[in-house]
Amino acid sequence: MASPKIAIVGAGPAGCTLARLLHRGGIDAVVYEGEAGPNYRSQGGTLDLHTATGLAAVKEAGLWDEFLKHARYDGEYMLVCDKHLNSFFSKGHAPTSETDLAGQRPEIDRSALRQMLSESLPSGMIQWGHHVKSVTTAGADDAGKKASITFADGTTAGGFDLVVGADGAWSKVRAALSDQQPLFSGMAIHEMHIPDAATNAPELTALVNRGSIFVQADGRKAAIQQMGDGSLHVSIATRRSDTPNVPLVRDSASGTRSDSWPATCGYDAYDLDAVKNACLTRPELISDFDPRLQDCVTKARGTTTPRSLYALPVGFQWPHQRGLTAIGDAAHLMTPFAGEGVNAALEDAQKLAAVIVAADTAFLDDAIAAAEQAMFQRAAKVGKLTDDLLQAWFYTPGAPESVVASVLATHVRYHTPVVMQPLATAAVHAYYFLYKKCLKKDLRL
Repeated sequence: MASPKIAIVGAGPAGCTLARLLHRGGIDAVVYEGEAGPNYRSQGGTLDLHTATGLAAVKEAGLWDEFLKHARYDGEYMLVCDKHLNSFFSKGHAPTSETDLAGQRPEIDRSALRQMLSESLPSGMIQWGHHVKSVTTAGADDAGKKASITFADGTTAGGFDLVVGADGAWSKVRAALSDQQPLFSGMAIHEMHIPDAATNAPELTALVNRGSIFVQADGRKAAIQQMGDGSLHVSIATRRSDTPNVPLVRDSASGTRSDSWPATCGYDAYDLDAVKNACLTRPELISDFDPRLQDCVTKARGTTTPRSLYALPVGFQWPHQRGLTAIGDAAHLMTPFAGEGVNAALEDAQKLAAVIVAADTAFLDDAIAAAEQAMFQRAAKVGKLTDDLLQAWFYTPGAPESVVASVLATHVRYHTPVVMQPLATAAVHAYYFLYKKCLKKDLRL
């Protein structure tokens, strides 16, 4: 049986995991990546991979030992608190034995994960510097026609039985499958870093405890995360729209798009000193945060990056087209507030690889169509979780105090069998009833 000819667009975690799994199954795909060459720069904060999804894909890819070289099991500490450092929830501890590792969610830097996955592929499998302009479907009415790719420089590649889009939020593959564009979530982020945090911000480093602090406050959020190189990654999230999930339509009167906040915020969102001043003086940022939390801004060094957060509609699907499909953010882009995005992407790659390896090439299209339906169901569940958390934390009156119990109950229901969900939900709400009455700990003391 001849192997299908497969192209993967995008050399991020999803694309490289898929390519690795296909290679181990005897199918060598070509991966087209727009970047000129390997670049393992810091790309956001740290990630925790989950046992049944992200970690399962890493193990199936034969990369467990390599993963352990980068994984930080001492990075599982997490504190969720308010702007005064009053704790809502905390968890995590450093493992004391090998058996202590079971069921944990180790942290890994995004850059380390990408490097591990891309370097696991045979030399030449990733075709760097190939920025995809458009993709043409194989077509439903011509069984002999194959999918093709046109690159930004005008060159083409064709004859593919399948082109898989793993090319993120603005996927060119998804554009060939659907007209649906990502929506502006209403949330925007300033990203900063504190190098050598133990020296430059020792008190804040002690609070982070080698893990993460997530501060929720009146439609705002600060995330402070320990990185593998000893730095702290900082992101300050705030509402830039009164309405979540806004279509990206240009306003005819003002001439601005709904996500054009860096041009209208009143300060230079690309200048670190300007961003620091804004964060410490503007109420929509962190001017009223505990001074120890404000250190995440005052101690930042280097550059800052403004980001707008986008999402595809919950339950988004496309009509199946022979020769094309998508995974990860290209298929179900979501905001990061549930921490499930990369895990869902790696699971997509694992499931799709298994389908491709098992399928007869003559029936590959039917197998891909079935795989898409299964992915749509998984993505709808995690997409709803993520959107529910966005609505709760950032768009609910009285948040965070008014939503802490319901948010934790939402998380518990997501990870609990249906039959146990009512009991689990009741237990969470009972705990927070008692917590508010007599157990609340003020970390300022």
